[in-house]
Amino acid sequence: MITCTFSALPPLASLSLVWFLLFSGIALLLTCYDKAAAQKKGQFRIPEKTLLWVAALGGAFVMYLTMRLIRHKTLHKKFMIGLPLLFVLHLGLLSLRLFF
Repeated sequence: MITCTFSALPPLASLSLVWFLLFSGIALLLTCYDKAAAQKKGQFRIPEKTLLWVAALGGAFVMYLTMRLIRHKTLHKKFMIGLPLLFVLHLGLLSLRLFF
């Protein structure tokens, strides 16, 4: 039987991992929903500001990959440039938190 535990990680690292997993899941759902809503007229769309906030809070990497895979907002520079920059920032903050 395979079990998944975070006991080998320091408490702050496991909390950070849960945080990023949570916002990655939210980013995936919001991006896919917005793509589906964009294809149908009259449906509620997710505001770009909301998508960017979710990305900034930890979902940038998954949101970028999802947008590339489903071809959503790939012509918007604020997403295609901003999301990778946010991801690099997240990596930097995470490494600071883990090593210092």
